[in-house]
Order: sequence, then structure tokens, then C-alpha cells
Amino acid sequence: MTLWSGRVDTEVAQAVWNFLRADDAELLPYDCLATRVHARRLHEGGLLSDSELADVETALDWIAVEGGTEPDDEDVHSTIERLLGTVGRKIHAGRSRNDQVAAALRLYVADACLEAVTAIRSFAVSVLARAEEEAETPMPGYTHLQRAQPITLGHHLLAWVEMLERDRDRFRFAAEAARPWPLGAGAIAGSTLDLPPPPGAQLRNSLDAVGDRDFALDYLYASAMLATHLSRIGEEIVLWCTSEFGFVRLPEEAATGSSMMPQKLNPDVAELARGKGGAAIGRLTGLLATIKGLPLAYNRDLQEDKEPVFAARRDVRTTLGALEVLVGGIEFDHERLAAACNDPLVSATDLAEAMVAEGIPFRDAHEHVAAQVRDGTFEAPESPSRRVAPGPADVHAAVAEARTRFDA
Repeated sequence: MTLWSGRVDTEVAQAVWNFLRADDAELLPYDCLATRVHARRLHEGGLLSDSELADVETALDWIAVEGGTEPDDEDVHSTIERLLGTVGRKIHAGRSRNDQVAAALRLYVADACLEAVTAIRSFAVSVLARAEEEAETPMPGYTHLQRAQPITLGHHLLAWVEMLERDRDRFRFAAEAARPWPLGAGAIAGSTLDLPPPPGAQLRNSLDAVGDRDFALDYLYASAMLATHLSRIGEEIVLWCTSEFGFVRLPEEAATGSSMMPQKLNPDVAELARGKGGAAIGRLTGLLATIKGLPLAYNRDLQEDKEPVFAARRDVRTTLGALEVLVGGIEFDHERLAAACNDPLVSATDLAEAMVAEGIPFRDAHEHVAAQVRDGTFEAPESPSRRVAPGPADVHAAVAEARTRFDA
């Protein structure tokens, strides 16, 4: 079914139909919600009777849960009109697919953002629990992937939480950006029908209302940044579980084996989390490239906005869920971590700063310690694992404060 058959009475070629048809079934419940709002506008404007409105709302309840698209439906908009039956022939008065799809996609994005916020919170809370457990576990901090200064594992895990908090805030922003209604904009310039405006915030300009996809890009940017952060977390876990580092042992419920090598326990969850970052960045740049240069207002190019948004939602949901299982089940090897932290060279900065505290200029202190390192005479004043910074008490306090920010 199409919504433009009155103009084209020749059957569209199958190859063209396959090319035109939208793969947008995920929008169906959101399009039902937008259609419900529009039906109430039509009722208030005297274009739907009380009984017709009741029939529409009952049907939409069913369609949102049980309805499905058919091969002859061009998109979910035509699915809804078909399933509404006779009254469906009235439902499109005063609107266009242009404002209809923008409304449905905005509802979808807002919901996806809230889902992401909830999943991020759940993962962050699980990381905070591990940070609390490891507040006193010494480990070397790294720069350039080389041992740098002594820290605690809890402090390191808290850095993950900081990234997740910024991600949460980006999804909250994207959710707010998606909330204004485009309904009433019609195809491009509204409608001559005397219909009340939809409830809530309304977009000011009808051309912008149907042609804007900034909100989708905001969501894809938030998803790409989250995927980038999860990729970094995944990379660290991959490194830590190697024989060369040996800092963690993988939980079997979040690992896989080899089809050939019987000894292998592979960090597939961490590796996939690392790999998903590339796809997330590609979705963002792909939609940016699609929108770049489009004239106002709606163009069919915008049909390409849905696939990246749908895929981003799936990856956000599955990656966070899998990583939560992985991080919650990891076993940290405290002996290996302490041994790495007790490398004398990770105390080099502390020794230079101790000399500064005695009145020696920092550059002189830096050069003195560097010379000892270079000629092999450097000795740590004490076990580096005893000089972690911030200390365990500060890590415990930071965990408690972070929990308040996540309402945990």
C-alpha cells in the first residue's frame, strides 16, 4: 500500500519498489503514538467523531503491539493507515509523511536516549562496586602504555566511571533535543485545516521541522562517544588478560574458546566492544555526509536516517549489557598487579618531587633522577605500592560521591 497511488496509477517496477520501500518497522509503536496525537487534533477540529476517535485509539493500541508490516506496505505510515481500515482514510488529513516521520523518529530517539541513560547507569554502578572492592589494590598507572606512577586499581576504574557519566549527560541532551513536535508542519507549509496545535513544545519553522535531523545526529554522536569510551575499556581488558600483563582472569560466562586450540579463553566481549567503536563512528559520519548539502525542506535522502539510528540503539543496548557481565565477573590478580606496581622506576617522579620539597629546583631534581635511571643506579626510597596516589581513603570517598551522581 502506498499513500500516493492517486497520482501514480501505473504499477511501480519491482526493482524500484524494492529500492523505495523503507525498512522502518521499529518505528511502528512510535508512529502509532504520533498518530494518536494527530487523531485527537482531528477530533478537536471536528474531523473525527467521538466514535471514530475511539475506534482509532483502540486500533492503535493493537497495532502498536500486534501489528506488522506487509510486503506491499511502503512504510509504517501506510501500514497504520491500512490497519485502521475505513477510518484510516481520514487519518492523514492535515498532515504529511514529512512531519509524520519526523514526529515518529523524534519519539524513537527520545526513548532510545532514555534507554541508554538507564543502561549506562547500570554499568557505571557495577564498575563503582568493583572500584570500591579494589580501592586498596596497588597497580602501576600508565602513560604511553609504559609504567608511570603508582596508583590503585580503584582509582583507575573510577576513570571509566567519569567517561560513562559524560556519556550519560550527552544522551540526556540528545533526548531533550528530540522532544519538540514537528506535527502541524505538514509537507512543508502546514495545512489550511483549522486544527489545534499538538501538545508540548512546537518547532517554530515548518521547513526546518520536516527537514531537520540534528536530533538524530545528536543521538548518533552520543552513541559514537559512548562506543569510543567502551572501546577504550575493552582494549584495556584485552591487554590486562594477556599472559604478558596477567592482571585479570576472564569469567567463563563472558568469554569464548577456540575452535582449534583447546587451551584458549578468548576476550571476545572486550574485543567486540573495541570493534563496535568503528561502526558507531561510521554511522555518525555517514548521516552527516547524507545531510550535508541537502536543500530545504524534506528530501527522500532522509530515509537513510533510520538504519544508523536503529543499529546504534541495538549496539548501545547489547554492548553495555555484555560489558556489565564481563566487568562484574573479572578476577583481578593482586599479586601480579602489586609486582608491576613495585617496579622501582614508578617512584622516580616521587623522588624528584621529594627533592623539590627540600628546596632543590625541579629541573635540577628531574635531571638528577633521570641520570640515575640512565646509568642504572636509581633506587626507590620505599616500595612504590606504599605510595599510591590518591590513597585508598580518597578512592573510597570518590566512589561514594560518584554513587550520589548516579543515584546509586
